[in-house]
Amino acid sequence: MKLIVQIPCYNEEATLPSVIAGIPREIEGIATVEIQVIDDGSTDATVEVARRLGVEHILVQKGNKGLARTFQAGIDNALNAGADIIVNTDGDNQYCGSSIPDLVRPVVEGQADIVLGDRRPGENRDFSRGKRALQKLGSRVVRNLAEIEVPDAVTGFRAYSREAALSINVMTRFSYTVETLIHAGQRGLTVASVPVRVNAATRPSRLFKSTKQFMSRQVVTMLRSCVMYRPLRTFMSVGLVMAALGALPILRFLYFFAIGQGDGHVQSLVLGGVLLLAGYITIVIAFLSDTIATNRRLTEELLIRMRRLDPAGVSTDVQIASESDAER
Repeated sequence: MKLIVQIPCYNEEATLPSVIAGIPREIEGIATVEIQVIDDGSTDATVEVARRLGVEHILVQKGNKGLARTFQAGIDNALNAGADIIVNTDGDNQYCGSSIPDLVRPVVEGQADIVLGDRRPGENRDFSRGKRALQKLGSRVVRNLAEIEVPDAVTGFRAYSREAALSINVMTRFSYTVETLIHAGQRGLTVASVPVRVNAATRPSRLFKSTKQFMSRQVVTMLRSCVMYRPLRTFMSVGLVMAALGALPILRFLYFFAIGQGDGHVQSLVLGGVLLLAGYITIVIAFLSDTIATNRRLTEELLIRMRRLDPAGVSTDVQIASESDAER
């Protein structure tokens, strides 16, 4: 089996050598281990450092595309390079490369399609109390949306089987972590978690400027995922709630109308009618959205089959750095 460890990078020249040095080159059940660096428009010497360290695959984004698109570009290129397993780790040396054998073992043994590196955020004292609480809350929400057990939903340390990687199609720009889990749950993929070791933080996260920004973007991602992957349940729930709320003022009006005081409560009838109409329209949208979602699933199946037949046919907005590029 061939394993490709991919490292999305943005200005990581200082930490990249430590990340690469920690990646084991011999793993039980794996015949070949290769490293892939995806540079997201770095302004430092990240690409030169990767080339000097002998990285087998170097991709250079045309400008800063964001973590999600960088991750997707790496997945596409790793599939094209014939990877049977793809491990994603961070360029800031947050995760210990020595945990990679534990991460890939369930995939090698055929027990899981996706394996998450559990940082045990509730016990990690490097995280603030507020961040630990938010991590727990976020994982609980993702578990409910994806219907899979996930102790650490936003970990970037992950292993994907080839079949799981073929199904990945990230739509957001901010982060792939939550969206890919919800997608995996909807596709019925087996997701497992294993404890992993982490290193001390080398710098603040560049993905978000504050916890508030991180939470707001993750909430938007979750809402978008609900609409994309569970439109019938999402819109139907909203529609039924609106219809139920609309029925209350109408019943109130009918009560007063029955006792001869209806003239003074027409506003209840108007409010109830508006809410009932809005609920009806939302329920109609639920069925239309479910039809669109069915078409999207068929399109995804077609894309997966195309990737199986020709992984190189998937276009990415990247350049593959080579030795000839360095000479020029």
